[in-house]
Amino acid sequence: MASIFTKIVNGEIPCYKIAEDENYLAFLDVNPNAKGHTLCIPKQEINKIFDMEEEHYLGLMKFSRKVAKAVEKTVPCKRIGVAVVGLEVPHVHVHLIPLQDMDDMRFQRKVSLEKDEFESLAKKIKDNL
Repeated sequence: MASIFTKIVNGEIPCYKIAEDENYLAFLDVNPNAKGHTLCIPKQEINKIFDMEEEHYLGLMKFSRKVAKAVEKTVPCKRIGVAVVGLEVPHVHVHLIPLQDMDDMRFQRKVSLEKDEFESLAKKIKDNL
């Protein structure tokens, strides 16, 4: 069965897209730890990050770095945190989280944004790519 992220890649579920190329997709997390929390995924459904072919893994990291730089230019923060947990969705995903403090990385404190806030933020990040 296709993961929720595969459904996003296939256009079956909408997302607030930040960046895309032939192999990877970045979009805002709809249940963010902080404003600007972004997910970078391979379009190919792979469950575990270290099961990726090395070239594809390195490509995801390069893509994530580019997106992180754009998020950092857009969202005031001390730095961008990176996490790969992989328990919540069986599809590799890199979390890019704008940080003010360590609690922003704990996945316990969430922020709420309205649809227009997500759309505006996604556009601003895209403009900074």
